[in-house]
Amino acid sequence: MADYATVAYPAEDQAERRFERIIGDSAALESVLDQVEQVAPTDSTVLIEGETGTGKELIAHAIHNASQRCGRAFIKLNCAAIPLDLLESELFGHEKGAFTGAIAQKIGRFEMADKGTLFLDEVGDIPPALQPKLLRVLQEQEFERLGSGRTHKVDVRLVAATNRDLVKMVTRGQFRSDLYYRLNVFPILLPALRERREDIPELVTHFVKLFSRRMGKQVDSIPPETMAAFQWYSWPGNIRELQNLVERAVILSRDGVLPNPLHKRRTDVMPTTQHRFAAGSSSMTLEDSDRTLIVETLEQAGWIVGGPRGAAAKLGLKRTTLLAKMRRLGILRPIPQEESSVPGVSQEDADS
Repeated sequence: MADYATVAYPAEDQAERRFERIIGDSAALESVLDQVEQVAPTDSTVLIEGETGTGKELIAHAIHNASQRCGRAFIKLNCAAIPLDLLESELFGHEKGAFTGAIAQKIGRFEMADKGTLFLDEVGDIPPALQPKLLRVLQEQEFERLGSGRTHKVDVRLVAATNRDLVKMVTRGQFRSDLYYRLNVFPILLPALRERREDIPELVTHFVKLFSRRMGKQVDSIPPETMAAFQWYSWPGNIRELQNLVERAVILSRDGVLPNPLHKRRTDVMPTTQHRFAAGSSSMTLEDSDRTLIVETLEQAGWIVGGPRGAAAKLGLKRTTLLAKMRRLGILRPIPQEESSVPGVSQEDADS
């Protein structure tokens, strides 16, 4: 399901439209998008790595959309979802009568992607017997359908993805080293959601709007305790898990208020946050929720922003990101303005 694909809000200019389905502005995500812009204009093979649910397919789409192949075919195949005995046919096609059940000629994904991009998800699940044929088509841009001796030439840009450790698989003899190096021309590592917590409010808002529209429900506010729970949960399933839990929360919502779908998982939420945002708190807008969470954390940290015990570390944000949010929300430290050259921060903290 492509929705969980990671910011970038829809933009008017063509450059930003490449990433219009990607949500967030964290430094970790910006680094990924910078890499996408660097490699997209080339025809080099890209290997996208990362935990499950981090939005690898969206990044593959972004690479295609920012390339000269944009407008041509974008073909995808999840290698783990195809039975091993059918995977070769799915990749390269087959002739009628090539095997039992082959009642007609079939075009494979490489032919479908000619002049375009082929996205192979879970490439680590390709069996060893099939890996030499994949290596050949990557190197020579040619292959034969099953049951045919005729060689077909193609012009395909490959983007592969995996959540497995291919280096360890190579060491164990489960994955060919030459194929790994051919795939790993330009690696892109996607950050886990817990490594880009500053993007969570935007993602939550995006999915609330998405599912509210689909279900015909109105959700006007997100209570601070709900947003705090989303902020501090560990998200082992990453954005896919976040999407599913927001969908559940929208289903359960009443009177325009988003409930906390994580209330049974309190061990994953900071105790101080749970205490501060008790279940009886009134609902707030996302901006109010953000402001309340930041101010409460700043007060707990003695209005120290940077450092290991500062508010930024407690919120899982970079110091510069928190400062930017404070400026946007108009958060000022309750001291005379002349004592701080940076709004909301003491001079000592600004120099740290």
